[in-house]
Amino acid sequence: MENLSLSTTSPVSESCLQLGSGSYHEFINLETSAFINQLRRAFGPEPQGCQFKVTKNPHDFGTYSDVEIVFDEDDEDASDYAYDVESELPEYWDDEAKEELIRGGYPVAFAESI
Repeated sequence: MENLSLSTTSPVSESCLQLGSGSYHEFINLETSAFINQLRRAFGPEPQGCQFKVTKNPHDFGTYSDVEIVFDEDDEDASDYAYDVESELPEYWDDEAKEELIRGGYPVAFAESI
């Protein structure tokens, strides 16, 4: 199995929770869940041999989360899905993700999509 880090917990043009902020550990599970749900809406469900995973990583300022895709590198469908997600990450939160985040009390402002 291969682990492919997306190196983010939110769409690429959106602000994300900042490690060290008072709200990070309170809301990081909400942020990663909304992001994974949006990826599934954009790319469809993961094929067999592929799954999203949230990892916890130590850092000088505390433990931060990251979204990864774990996939079977010998499975063409799983590999294609993983690399498609990595290369085409969404730029902004979609409306469903925004609703999910707002319902959860997410403290970060959304970017304005153009």
